[in-house]
Amino acid sequence: MCRLHTEGTKHGCGHYIITRKLLQEDCMNRFCIFSQAHQSDCPHCPQCRRYYDPDASEKITLKTSDFCRECEYWFKGPGSRPR
Repeated sequence: MCRLHTEGTKHGCGHYIITRKLLQEDCMNRFCIFSQAHQSDCPHCPQCRRYYDPDASEKITLKTSDFCRECEYWFKGPGSRPR
């Protein structure tokens, strides 16, 4: 599958959130919808790969001690257990 080179934010919960996609590495696989080798009228498309592989490179542009949006909800917001 294709891979991305990205920039993003590293949060205190450990999650890396992409803020900008810099470059895509093409896997040249005809069964990957992100590849240039994928046909526009692909008869196999329901079975074609629809996800990227792990990022080829991650450049951290900002580090914060705050939780990401999803973790904020579960650990500090309405999704957390009552104390």
